[in-house]
Amino acid sequence: MSEPLGRWSAVDTIGRSVREAPALRRGFGLTVLLAMAGAGARIVLPILLQQAIDRGLRHGRVRVDVVVHLALIGVAVVAVATLAQRTAVARLGIRSEQALFGLRVRLFEHIHRLSIADHNDERTGALVARVTGDVETLSQFFAWGGLALLLDGTLMVVVAAVMLAYDWLLAVVAFLVAAPLAILLRRVQAHLLTANDAARARNAEMLSQISELVGGSETLRAYGASRHYADATAATARRRADSFIRVGTIGAFLFPLGEVFSALTVSAVITLGVWLGPDRGLTAGAMVGFVFLTYRFLEPIAEFTEVIDQTQTAVAGMRRVLGVLGTPIGPPESADPQRLPSGPLDVYLANVDFAYPRRHDAEAERGASDDEPVLHQVTAHIPAGQQVALVGETGSGKTTLGRLVARLADPTRGQVLLGGVPLTEVANHDLRRRLVVVPQEPFLFDGTIADNLAFADPSATPQRLAEAVEALDLGDWLAGLPAGLDTEVGPRGSQLSAGERQLVALVRASIVDPAVLVLDEATSSVDALTEVRLGRALERLSRGRTSIAIAHRLSTAARADRVLVLDHGRLVEDGAHRDLVDAGGAYARMYDAWVSATDAARTTS
Repeated sequence: MSEPLGRWSAVDTIGRSVREAPALRRGFGLTVLLAMAGAGARIVLPILLQQAIDRGLRHGRVRVDVVVHLALIGVAVVAVATLAQRTAVARLGIRSEQALFGLRVRLFEHIHRLSIADHNDERTGALVARVTGDVETLSQFFAWGGLALLLDGTLMVVVAAVMLAYDWLLAVVAFLVAAPLAILLRRVQAHLLTANDAARARNAEMLSQISELVGGSETLRAYGASRHYADATAATARRRADSFIRVGTIGAFLFPLGEVFSALTVSAVITLGVWLGPDRGLTAGAMVGFVFLTYRFLEPIAEFTEVIDQTQTAVAGMRRVLGVLGTPIGPPESADPQRLPSGPLDVYLANVDFAYPRRHDAEAERGASDDEPVLHQVTAHIPAGQQVALVGETGSGKTTLGRLVARLADPTRGQVLLGGVPLTEVANHDLRRRLVVVPQEPFLFDGTIADNLAFADPSATPQRLAEAVEALDLGDWLAGLPAGLDTEVGPRGSQLSAGERQLVALVRASIVDPAVLVLDEATSSVDALTEVRLGRALERLSRGRTSIAIAHRLSTAARADRVLVLDHGRLVEDGAHRDLVDAGGAYARMYDAWVSATDAARTTS
């Protein structure tokens, strides 16, 4: 993000919100004018009351014609004002919903365009809270708080102008007595804003922990650790409750402030008005009308004390939403992209360095750094159609290198070229059509196998999906499923084994028909039959394509045309499997250790 969220004042946040939600600006001036017209009835009635007293009551007699005439004027004004106010409310409601709709869509799209590093920094629950909880807070604000600000704000402005026209001295006294309320409210607002920010953070923390607790329930039960995580989540929920109690306590202090200052202001106006008397030309009707106007002026202040709480909550939520929108998308697209050449594509890594960017969190502010280089001066050319395995110990940088080839991130220095074109110059839609990533843990959406295959190409027919399965020689696997392509996979593919999820991911990749395949091999152990099917499917999928396998099992490396060995982010060996084993270097030591471990496992079993 370009600047820390804590430096944004409420005014800054509101200004940025209006810029991010242009629907709020459209026709806002007319909406305000209609609201001011709607406030007219609440102003005209005290004036009509004054006229009724001064002109309708003369020498102890009631002039019925004058009172009736004034009453008819009041009815007409109320009718017009009601129509104007209703129109203003409708316009504000429509514009706010349009703005929130646009904000939700933009926020959702922006989150999916963030870099992998940003997704690692923000846990899933926190991002979900931005799209749901924080935007819902804004919706609730516009439903009542924003409406009150519009109607009551315009009422205060119009009433203040009429009070000055009535008697400027009484008006000034009323304003001066009520003025300290604004100072006190501002101080309380500052504490309320801080408390709301903390409460929203605790809420996101709780949602994230609950998401992990529910998602990992099976693992927790297997290890008997449910109580430990439940206690940790309960502690987080307690911190959230305490933070919201603090918000409520500060907010509860606001309402009595408004009531006290309302009483003081009205008392001051009546005392001064009686003291000045008729000598100042203040008639009995004018005095009564001015008192009513004073109440009209103070009514919104009392309601503002309730609105302020919701306003600060909305500002805190909007600040967090803007924080996500302010996070630069990554990697960005070129303004003038180049098309990838047709046919097979080669991959060229030119002096590639990479370091994950510094985090935007409290840990980074305390001086912690995560910008230590992960890759150093990696240079390699992978000809079109070659099948390459990336191997190395955990933390060697092989997964990061695969991400750079897939352009899930950009190198800190150096270039990655695909078909001779720098990836930074390739349009995203063109890249995703020609290069497909099969991650280590493929994500399957709740639905059928067919659903999870078809989203790669929505135009694909059931026949084409079945042909894709057969093309990878997986017909026997599909025939063994309860309902074939219509088999339900469950949330995140939970009803399939890890190996079967990999099979679905390979078929999904084949439907795209990419020129380049990046496969982050699953580390999960699979049964022997599934491993044979995976190897068979991968061999068919890779045939004729440039493939880069991030190998966690050296049996994959042994089948590859070429092996790239990484050690602490550096490319230390490059060659065919047999040649590297004979060379007796780092790869030979890894392979010997793997063979020994495999033999020991077989002996034990």
